[in-house]
Amino acid sequence: MKNTLSIKLNRDFRRLYYKGGCVGSDILVVYYKKTSLPYSRLGITVGKKIGGAVVRNRVKRLIKESYRLIESEIGFKYDIVIVARSKCAQADYKAVSGSLKRLFKKSGILN
Repeated sequence: MKNTLSIKLNRDFRRLYYKGGCVGSDILVVYYKKTSLPYSRLGITVGKKIGGAVVRNRVKRLIKESYRLIESEIGFKYDIVIVARSKCAQADYKAVSGSLKRLFKKSGILN
């Protein structure tokens, strides 16, 4: 991810949850907020209800790769948090990628 840094602080995640926009599907939920920083920031949340460590890491890899491929199409600089729902554990790459793209278009993040 060239132009994107990670969101690591709890206060940044909470700020997006409470003050950002939100769109969701049966696989993913995306929280977003436009920022004045010269770069975008991405946070990925996969809870323990999704499965064991192997499953959670697989879901994170799928989300990161899906984001990496559409990163260049993101127009403005955003803070984005992607939350995986329980159906994401059984989803394949095509479903995760399609869902992420649809949610980004719905929220206005993609050009």
